[in-house]
Amino acid sequence: MSTPSPFRTSLLEENDGPGHNPTSNQSMGEIISARFSRRGLLKGSLAVTAIAATVSPMALMLADEARAETGKSAFSFDEVEAGVDDTHHVAAGYDAEVLLRWGDPLFADAPDFDPSAQSAAAQARQFGYNNDYVGFIPLDGSNEHGLLVVNHEYTNPHLMFAGLVSVVEKDGKKKLEQKTLSKEQVDIEIAAHGGTVVEIRKDGGKWQVVRDGKLNRRITADTPMEITGPAAGHDRLKTLADPTGTKVLGTVNNCAGGVTPWGTYVMAEENIHGYFSGELPAGHREAQNYERLGIPEGSYEWAAHYDRYDVGKEPNEPNRFGWIVEVDVNDPTSTPKKRTALGRFKHEGAESIVAKDGRVVFYLGDDERFDYVYKFVTTGRFNPDDRAANLNLLDDGTLHVAKFAEDGTMEWLPLVFGQGPLTAENGFESQADVLIETRRAADLLGATRMDRPEDIQPNPVNGKVYVMLTNNTKREEADAANPRAKNAFGHIIEITEADGDFTATKSRWDVLLKCGDPSVAEVGASFSTATTANGWFGMPDNCAVDSSGRLWVSTDGNSPKATGRTDGLWAVDTEGDARATSRLFFRVPVGAEMCGPLLTADDETMFVAVQHPGDGGEDWKEFGRPSYYEDLSTRWPDFSPDLPTRPSVVVITKQGGGKIAS
Repeated sequence: MSTPSPFRTSLLEENDGPGHNPTSNQSMGEIISARFSRRGLLKGSLAVTAIAATVSPMALMLADEARAETGKSAFSFDEVEAGVDDTHHVAAGYDAEVLLRWGDPLFADAPDFDPSAQSAAAQARQFGYNNDYVGFIPLDGSNEHGLLVVNHEYTNPHLMFAGLVSVVEKDGKKKLEQKTLSKEQVDIEIAAHGGTVVEIRKDGGKWQVVRDGKLNRRITADTPMEITGPAAGHDRLKTLADPTGTKVLGTVNNCAGGVTPWGTYVMAEENIHGYFSGELPAGHREAQNYERLGIPEGSYEWAAHYDRYDVGKEPNEPNRFGWIVEVDVNDPTSTPKKRTALGRFKHEGAESIVAKDGRVVFYLGDDERFDYVYKFVTTGRFNPDDRAANLNLLDDGTLHVAKFAEDGTMEWLPLVFGQGPLTAENGFESQADVLIETRRAADLLGATRMDRPEDIQPNPVNGKVYVMLTNNTKREEADAANPRAKNAFGHIIEITEADGDFTATKSRWDVLLKCGDPSVAEVGASFSTATTANGWFGMPDNCAVDSSGRLWVSTDGNSPKATGRTDGLWAVDTEGDARATSRLFFRVPVGAEMCGPLLTADDETMFVAVQHPGDGGEDWKEFGRPSYYEDLSTRWPDFSPDLPTRPSVVVITKQGGGKIAS
């Protein structure tokens, strides 16, 4: 188990340790390597070493130049220049305005943000920290009036609190040292987690928050929730505080998410391991289960003040986290529900689509090195005329895990108790056990080990599914679906479900992009030659498909040191001769991660989330030192000397109106 850094940085939260998959299951890199070594001539500008064996570099260059001249991109905008500085940038002809910042009041009676006098009570009525997933639910069928739903993934105390960090001299070098958080600061962190539901409206051409919106709501790590589905009430979910195993306080580390076809908001609990400390009692039955998830890591200090985060005192509490949470936004007093049928792991998103037969399919990534890609198919069918009839669809269905083959085929393997190895002989007594230990069940089925599966987005226009794989520098050998060892820059897999049926259990797959700088041969990137020096990227994370079926990709991990650029949002062509062409549309300030993105149904408004701006700083030569509250690499978005940097949601519109990138 890794020792957590005293600074809870994006690297700690997102790169998520060394990986805890103990199996020898075939990895995606091995599968891709085998597949493409047999295929020979590859599409686009793939790895130079693979290309050299089949065609001369000059012939390839001429072919790519010809394709670039004839291929027409689906996107129309003047590209942003890649780089690093302290603010955000958007393509020419567009406005990018901050809509919501950490601490902004969400209710008519909520206090204004005051970082010098912050309290948990105030934070619970204000916009939370580190906004990640962004969703939009129209009100009255309008693209200019609706509910914005936003996840608040985690907190960076060294950026949030004054006086927490000091500079000390150690071994002749200046280093940062962080004090232990007080209970009041921990309570502020707890209130800054969770999610926001807030009414927004476009008025006079500008989007605004409706502070007295009757549906406005904050969900925190203390909000009472109900546990539903196959694992509800199981002994392994019972605690001293909840002997029923059906009630839990709060949700944490909500990364990506989704909006269901029936208009509810789903939040994905991802890196839950960091919140728990302590040591399990000797011989406890959860030891293997928790080891597979890296629990406890103890990077948060919550266990010092709340027994439920100490596994020695409440050994079952971690089993109550790692689920998909569903929120009925139409009722701000409703109890959010943890839907256990969708499995328990480090969830990255829950994007959905209605299949041909009316069942609803959710695609789910498990964001850790060497973990898996999943999909959930509801048993019931979506009824577009009866919202109430859909509200419990997520309690009954089949969870599947992906197994990719070298010939470009794949299987979705059902995780069902009693089938295959998922039996009492392997320690499973019920479907609840399978879902509580989803990772171990998938291990036994022989699922393909992936390079950090993050957002997974179905495309209703072309019937494809796009899988973002951020990176995996721990991979020693490549395979068919993870094509590079020491994969520092990640790649994107494209799945084609059989006969356009998203419920299919046998499908096909291909590599859309291998990311990184294509000018560096050993990187082996596969952007088309129409992609400029500004257009390539590394570390794909979140993505969106707009109403025209075009793919947008945001990133996590580009930096002055890694790529010479900040994270941002890229438009990626997926069809025709322009396939694998990428263009930079928006970039974030130094230290920030690009989250979201989301477009309204008319493609005239885009929402993006800028997370942990100002984190780091030592890799940016213009700053050259670690960044903390009193000495920040950027004070975006306010640029006020008395305000810290603030994670924010930005709204992008075309000057003069019209569809974005068209």
